[in-house]
Amino acid sequence: MVYLTRVEHFNAAHRLYNPSWSYEKNEAVFGKCANENWHGHNYELHVTIRGEVDEDTGFLFDAKKLSMLIEEHVLELLDHKNLNMDVPFLEGKMCSTENLAKGIWNQLEPHIPGHVALHCIKLYETPRIFVEYYGEQ
Repeated sequence: MVYLTRVEHFNAAHRLYNPSWSYEKNEAVFGKCANENWHGHNYELHVTIRGEVDEDTGFLFDAKKLSMLIEEHVLELLDHKNLNMDVPFLEGKMCSTENLAKGIWNQLEPHIPGHVALHCIKLYETPRIFVEYYGEQ
């Protein structure tokens, strides 16, 4: 089994705020992330696929094609967007990095060719904070 990771970047704004809570509780739980004027991140996205190497090409999968799949099905929906307002797959969900990683998986997984499998979405919110998602296990 071989693993291939493609790294991409996008920028997006969001707000962590639970509308069923009071302003004070949101401030206590989310701090500056509850700012009513939003805040943004320069996200780094690692998409890892797994499978067997094709003997004819020596590739698991063409990394350029993987980048194009990510661009079409993920980055076009997220880059320079407000995650709370502009992203249909996050509608009605808290726009946390955890939920964003799961949403990215769900957007991308149906488009990964059958001879490889989506293995992991690793999403860096900052250089020191990231989440990993391996699908429903």
